[in-house]
Amino acid sequence: MKLGKGLVACAMTCCFVLTCLGQRGLKEIPSVDPIVELKTFLVAEGFEVNLYASDPRMAKPIQMNFDSQGRLWIAASESYPHIKPGEKSSDKIIIVEDVDRDGVAEKTSVFADGLLIPTGVVPGDGGCYVANSTDLLHFQDINGDGVSDIRRVVLSGFGSEDTHHLLHTLRWGPDGWLYMNQSIYIHSHIETPYGVKRLLGGGIWRFRPESMQLEVVCKGLVNPWGHHFDAWGQSFATDGAGGEGINYVFPGAVFVASPGEPRRLIGLNPGSPKHCGLEILSGRHLPESWRGTMIANDFRANRVCRFEVTEDKSGFRSKQVAELIKSSHQAFRPIDVKMGPDGAIYIADWYNPIIQHGEVDFRDARRDHVHGRIWRVSVKKRPLIKTPKLVGGSSEQLLDALKSPEEWIRLHAKLQLKKQDPVRVREALDAWLAKGKPTADGYWHDRLEGLWVLQCLNTIDIDYLSPLVSSPDHRVRAASLRVASQWIEDSRLQTAVNAAPGDQQKLQEFLKQGVLDEH
Repeated sequence: MKLGKGLVACAMTCCFVLTCLGQRGLKEIPSVDPIVELKTFLVAEGFEVNLYASDPRMAKPIQMNFDSQGRLWIAASESYPHIKPGEKSSDKIIIVEDVDRDGVAEKTSVFADGLLIPTGVVPGDGGCYVANSTDLLHFQDINGDGVSDIRRVVLSGFGSEDTHHLLHTLRWGPDGWLYMNQSIYIHSHIETPYGVKRLLGGGIWRFRPESMQLEVVCKGLVNPWGHHFDAWGQSFATDGAGGEGINYVFPGAVFVASPGEPRRLIGLNPGSPKHCGLEILSGRHLPESWRGTMIANDFRANRVCRFEVTEDKSGFRSKQVAELIKSSHQAFRPIDVKMGPDGAIYIADWYNPIIQHGEVDFRDARRDHVHGRIWRVSVKKRPLIKTPKLVGGSSEQLLDALKSPEEWIRLHAKLQLKKQDPVRVREALDAWLAKGKPTADGYWHDRLEGLWVLQCLNTIDIDYLSPLVSSPDHRVRAASLRVASQWIEDSRLQTAVNAAPGDQQKLQEFLKQGVLDEH
């Protein structure tokens, strides 16, 4: 076993050294023409790729997320890895939109600028949240002209020791919390209404804007630039500087490089290359065999990898399978991946012959600061998804959308329900669930989606939770117990609607019974 680990470590070190030396000796810079780059793509059988958005209208994408209208929001940084002394920062939040739904974005606009290496963006709460240096910011457009009018510091005190380890990877969870990652070397001390919250080193945060609650989900990982939830609320992460592929994440988990922790979890693919970004595929546009598999980017090897992740006792196992895309183009640097509202897969291409910022000089003339692409991957001769009305939809319409096979639709339906009157939504939820039969397919998943709706509304309901804790589906039981553990904290802090100290004992009983059932 020791010999095997040593061989893996040796191989990874050799690969790292060769990559660095290869960059230092790079003399032939590849063509910047996106058509030339596209021709180098070897794509999985049955799939095709087209250019969705590109420079000069959009450059250097770091992270991207779609909003409920189907527009793609991009954190773009031409300044990375460092601005020159005396320069003004000019990094941007860009919105690109495919107006006619032909698979190519025609409209590009700058929502906010003057940022310095924004490392994450996610639309929400009338604008967007942005990870910018030591701060989590919120930008809002008040007059409706498509440009931010208000810039507000929501949280401050995140560490700034390294520009590619800053707060990043913003993503809404199915529970209505905002999840955010940070990396090794970062020391964060965040003042909140509930005390100072600290995370030393890598890990994943979750934040509820309505109550300003901030919590650490897990600790460790070296540079975790990928995080996502499966259909049952289980979390997974990738590591852009680790070597263990897909990591199974759960509340309280501790991984490599967490300071002072003697015990840690290992990833599901030991010896795997570094991966950036993570998406779990879903939806009717994709072949059935692809649904539920995970996509992550091997940015060093110019490829987009795929993993089959399956349950294994109390955890999961992962097997890497054939890539979605691999390329011989040295500047193809996939760093983020998202499912789109049409069911296609979208890939953010950082586009740069030079990667890293420690191995090669900050001012290296070969660094690219002006290009960047968003690629769109779809299935040949297979219909795309027609998105139901989400923005402005009624409670009933949005609840019906929770039955959709597409995770993107279900998430944004919940985010829209979060904006509505909680009393009205609860009435509609009860009526919606009353239509279901316990013997019907999807019955328990529908009830789980309903539980997440209650979380989005920040409402505690012990009677609703009770049958899910004893569901015949172990995935529902596990998800509901995670909700129970969160509700205990909400009840203690009295931050949720209907929160009462007396609920804590009932929730504790649920958790205790859940542990006994699993054993």
